[in-house]
Amino acid sequence: YVEDRFRGRRIGEKLLRCVARECRAAGGVYLRLSVDTDNETAKAFYERLGIGWSSYEQVQKIVGEAFFAFADAPEEER
Repeated sequence: YVEDRFRGRRIGEKLLRCVARECRAAGGVYLRLSVDTDNETAKAFYERLGIGWSSYEQVQKIVGEAFFAFADAPEEER
C-alpha cells in the first residue's frame, strides 16, 4: 500500500520491481499477489504493470473472532 501523499511517483512500481528482483535472485520464478475484489485502483495498477489474474486459484481467509478462536484453541482441538 502506498499512501495517497506518495502516489504518482511510481513508488509502488519501484517497490514491486524490487520485490521481483529479490525473488528472482533467490531463485523464484513468479510473484503471487492478492487484492480485494472491489479495489479497482489496485487492480488497475497491477494490470498496468502487466500482471495478470489467475483463473485457477481461490483464496481462503479466516478473520475476526473466528481467527482468534482458531489461533487460541489448544493443540488437540485443531
